[in-house]
Amino acid sequence: MSYEHDDVSPVTSQEESDAILTAYALGQLTGAEREAAEAMLAQGEAEAARQHVAEVSQCAAALAAVRESDLPERSAELRRAVIAAVAKSGKPVVPAVGPVKRHRGMQRLAEAGVVAATLALVAFLLLPPVQRAREVARRVVDAESDASVSQLLGASGPGTPESFAYDARFSDVHGSTPSPDLQPEYGRSVKGSDAKEGRRQGEFSQSVNFPDEDSWRELTKARTKYESADPFIRTRAGQEGRERYNHFIENRFLAPSDHPLSTFSIDVDTASYANVRRFLMGGQRPPRDAVRIEEFVNYFSYGDPAPTGDVPFSVNMEAAACPWHPNHQIVRIGLAGCDVARDQRPAGNLVFLVDVSGSMADGDKLPLVKQSLMMLVDELTENDRVAIVTYAGDAGLRLPSTSGDQKAKIRKAIESLSSGGSTHGSAGITLAYEQAAERFIQGGANRVILATDGDLNVGITSDDALVELISRMAKGGTFLTVLGFGQGNLQDEKMEKLADKGNGVYAYIDSVREARKVLVEQLTGSTITIAKDVKIQVEFNPARVASYRLLGYENRALADRDFRDDTKDAGEIGAGHGVTALYEIKLVGDDTAGEVGGAEPLKYQPQPKPASQPAPAPEADADVSRELLTVKLRYKEPDGDTSRLIEVPLADAGKAFEDASADLRFASAVAAFGMILRGSEHSGGATLPMVGKIAAGALGTDDGGYRAEFLDLVRRAEQAR
Repeated sequence: MSYEHDDVSPVTSQEESDAILTAYALGQLTGAEREAAEAMLAQGEAEAARQHVAEVSQCAAALAAVRESDLPERSAELRRAVIAAVAKSGKPVVPAVGPVKRHRGMQRLAEAGVVAATLALVAFLLLPPVQRAREVARRVVDAESDASVSQLLGASGPGTPESFAYDARFSDVHGSTPSPDLQPEYGRSVKGSDAKEGRRQGEFSQSVNFPDEDSWRELTKARTKYESADPFIRTRAGQEGRERYNHFIENRFLAPSDHPLSTFSIDVDTASYANVRRFLMGGQRPPRDAVRIEEFVNYFSYGDPAPTGDVPFSVNMEAAACPWHPNHQIVRIGLAGCDVARDQRPAGNLVFLVDVSGSMADGDKLPLVKQSLMMLVDELTENDRVAIVTYAGDAGLRLPSTSGDQKAKIRKAIESLSSGGSTHGSAGITLAYEQAAERFIQGGANRVILATDGDLNVGITSDDALVELISRMAKGGTFLTVLGFGQGNLQDEKMEKLADKGNGVYAYIDSVREARKVLVEQLTGSTITIAKDVKIQVEFNPARVASYRLLGYENRALADRDFRDDTKDAGEIGAGHGVTALYEIKLVGDDTAGEVGGAEPLKYQPQPKPASQPAPAPEADADVSRELLTVKLRYKEPDGDTSRLIEVPLADAGKAFEDASADLRFASAVAAFGMILRGSEHSGGATLPMVGKIAAGALGTDDGGYRAEFLDLVRRAEQAR
């Protein structure tokens, strides 16, 4: 059999044989083709063929190792370094625009490009001496390599000189005008690659003439549209290539005269803070949409008193002057859930749903998952039951439901987990809920614990379909805890939705210490729900409040009419968990110049008295109150369908920020930190030094040292790029 392609002469049977063996070594054959290759290798005289397969496999593994270990996040500096690395290896491309910051990470990357190019050449030189078969294979590899580098660089077309130059022009990720000293770079002659023999020899050149700034703005719009169409393309500085975050717009100031109510679902997730910590520990600023202020604030515990009576949580409020807008006030609303002693914890029916796909092979993924689950196993008792379901291609039951006192058996099953294959997430979720249903404990803690990087790429892949699946299965009383792991393809947006609709918690595990916090220190809260569908509605007094802004909870906003609708889903509170919400309010009579929000002064109605004036006694003026707001809460029992209502008012105490509690001051510092990282227009006079100073003076008892760690992150943020 022979094949013809353009100017390439027919391929001989020997060349075809070598091509088949090469494809076999690279794992590209299946079915009858794979069996035929294995039959060839089984022959006694096939020693050369077996050596051929071994050498190809070794080279492929070496290339994969280089690519896995030396390809950091895709940033502006990275793109320039890749261009430089490819140029060193002989590829003719546009010179890098602007200075390249030379430090160890970039130097390793440049060296990696040369090593990869060298290994690619060596890989084929090691093959048996069938020169033409190697040449055909190398042309394919060259084409794929060109496409891969162009995709890495965010190019508009694979391998084109215009693409390299275009990406260099956009090395400023915001698309701003280049500095004057860079202008001469834009008219250079660019050596390119042809589609055939000229590709390797660099036989032609092309001059790239950049258009004027108006045209560049149009190109920027086109590029933004292109990137928006593909959710896995990211070019913002510091954001991983395939990490996905839900985009949202921050809450704005609203006037009570127009919007008297503020309604949202509570949130006890903490993933955003731990994920941002991962970025800062690596010397990077996080992507803006990775910062969710409510998850920053709720990462920390506060000293709110335990509830009394039959209500499962206490409601605590405090107001003081706002540190970044001194003429405003900051209000903290804190809920503290009742705790459950470990020896009184109800029986647990837990199903570990573990992603063991190929994307989980990294050290901060499946190996960390196994360490985390091992710590949880140590906390189980004979009243608990545990099953382990894995998914990668197909779902599998790795451990049937087993008593928690059989720790050796459970640990052995966890230790046996290994990664490989694609990720059929929906099948795994279905099997996990089936296992939970078989051992359902009435009145117990029935929960699926999903450990994944969120890259569910086989089966049901749309977010809406997965959310519908999780919502349907959670109605039976089995809740979902989602634990995110790893970096590079973290699907944060998807995991947040799954936990929300699964009546559970979403946490990000970036270290063994964080795993201990979530799965050991907060075990009861992570597995036992004391109140579900918890909604908050704040009514503001227009006689005192000119405008208000909720800090965070953008993804948890509810329509005002949904507050009394018991069919609308909301957040859950676990045993011992606390929830904090912060409002920034502008008082009536504060005419701070340039402030956005509030309503225009009334022309035909009496003006309310300024807040700075003493409030008259109620009997003197019944229409004027010292109350700033009233908090209304609705919640359901874990197994209930009808909500209960709580109402608590807050009066204006006129307290200075320095006189506020340590909890209010520390929570304010954390919120300001989040606004700074997001580049919020509402951050006012907040600075990192100010955040550090406030937090340092509000550490309190600091159980676990988490507030002190926050100070270290503030310092790292000052140095991060």
